[in-house]
Amino acid sequence: MPKVKQKSKVREYAETLIIALVIALFVRTFVVQAFKIPSGSMEPTLLVGDHILVNKFMYGIRIPLIGKKVFPLSKPRRGDVIVFIFPNDRSKDFIKRVIGLPGEKVEIRERKIYINDRLIEDPWGVFSSWGLSAGDNYGPKEVPPGFLLVLGDNRDNSQDSRYWGFVPLDDVLGKAFIMYWSWDWRASSFLSKVRWERIGRIIR
Repeated sequence: MPKVKQKSKVREYAETLIIALVIALFVRTFVVQAFKIPSGSMEPTLLVGDHILVNKFMYGIRIPLIGKKVFPLSKPRRGDVIVFIFPNDRSKDFIKRVIGLPGEKVEIRERKIYINDRLIEDPWGVFSSWGLSAGDNYGPKEVPPGFLLVLGDNRDNSQDSRYWGFVPLDDVLGKAFIMYWSWDWRASSFLSKVRWERIGRIIR
C-alpha cells in the first residue's frame, strides 16, 4: 500500500495563512470594511476617533478596477450614512449623509432643506454658530441621474455637496452601520480614552 506523503509544517502554515489572507481580502473588498473617523464633519453622530464598520454589498458589489456595481440589494435612501470616494481626490474616502436622491431638486434656505419645493424634516443637521454662513443657503439644484447629494451632520464644519458637487452612485463604497471601537486621544488615562458607551452603537 503506497505511503501518503505528509505535508511539512511550514507548508501547512503557509497554506493556512494564504487561505486566511484570501478570505480577509474578499471580505474587505466585497462584504464589510473598517474605517476610522478623522474629522468632526459628522458630529454629533460620529466623533473623531470612532471606528466603524461599513456594509459594502447593500448597494451592490463594486467591481475593482472598473468601478461598476452589480447585484444591488437596495438603493441609498435619504438619511443613510455612506462612505464614498471623494470626487475631487480619488485617493480619499469621505463619509456623509444622503440628503438628495437622483432626479430631486434640492434647495437650502436659511438652514431648512426643501426637496422638490417641499420642506423636509432634518433631524440630523446641527449648527455651531448663531449667525448664517455661506453653506446655510444652497441651490436650488437638481441632482443628476446616477448621483447623490450628501451633507455632513455638522453643517457649519463640513465640506460636502454644497461646495464640491454630487457623488456618483458607482463611487459609493457602502453604508456605515455600527461602531466597533471609539477612542478619545485627548483624555488623560487609558480607561477614559475609550468611549465605552459608543462601542456597539448602531449608526443612524
